[in-house]
Amino acid sequence: MKTFQGRTAVITGAGSGFGREFAKACAAEGMKLVLADLRQEGLDATAALPELAGCEVLTQTCDVAKPEQVEALAAAAEARFGKLHLIFNNAGVAVSGPLWTATLDEWNWTLGVNLMGVVHGVRSFVPRLLAHGEDAHVVNTASIAGMVSGAGQGVYCVSKHAVVALSEVLHHELRMVGAKVGVSVLCPAFVPTGIAESNRQRPDGYGERNAHPMSQMIEDMARKAVAKGRISATEIAAMTLQAVREDRFYVLSHEKTKTAIEGRMRHILDGLPPHDPMTSGAF
Repeated sequence: MKTFQGRTAVITGAGSGFGREFAKACAAEGMKLVLADLRQEGLDATAALPELAGCEVLTQTCDVAKPEQVEALAAAAEARFGKLHLIFNNAGVAVSGPLWTATLDEWNWTLGVNLMGVVHGVRSFVPRLLAHGEDAHVVNTASIAGMVSGAGQGVYCVSKHAVVALSEVLHHELRMVGAKVGVSVLCPAFVPTGIAESNRQRPDGYGERNAHPMSQMIEDMARKAVAKGRISATEIAAMTLQAVREDRFYVLSHEKTKTAIEGRMRHILDGLPPHDPMTSGAF
């Protein structure tokens, strides 16, 4: 997809972080915007940004874990703007702690947003992209945690590994049917986006947290790593749009993380125990 001007982008998780930066980047390209997030206040703040002045914007609250809400978002976007072209399945949350003490609330919440949110986005938007037959693109936000597996991040890693696998298969299937729909999977490392504070945004009904001391330790480590992040969310958004232009599938924003990915692959091929990404010097 090489032309953005006048086309429509749909962005989930648009109330903060990558979603907000995607909105600014797409607005700069002259796109119409459909912004979705769990809470209206974040959407209002994004829509009010000076970078979006003069841009046609539709905002709608949406819990991506609920298929009926994602379908309602797709229907509203289509009703307002007609053809949709660039879909960012971006909403995400994070939890920490060892797997044997992870609560079912954490599993259900994290998989519901991070994985099923992408599933619902694919089911609601890809048929619409195929129907109009124009160049289009889907960007699924995963993480470097979808490429490597770190201690204390099991629930999050499972959700993001699944997003990478889903995206790879979607790419293959769209090629099989000759579709003009590209796919990219975004796999950033630590970036200041607010995801480290996502526990504050837990909906009612998902309150039971992992009580193991490792949970707080990993959260503190993540906050420090995010605070030291050398690549901004603004830069990630620019990289992602460039990947869309080039029809490039993997978006690995942090060059050093390739060392950790290579280490994991080498251990698999050599029949060694799982590689520890934290020993690679990539983080």
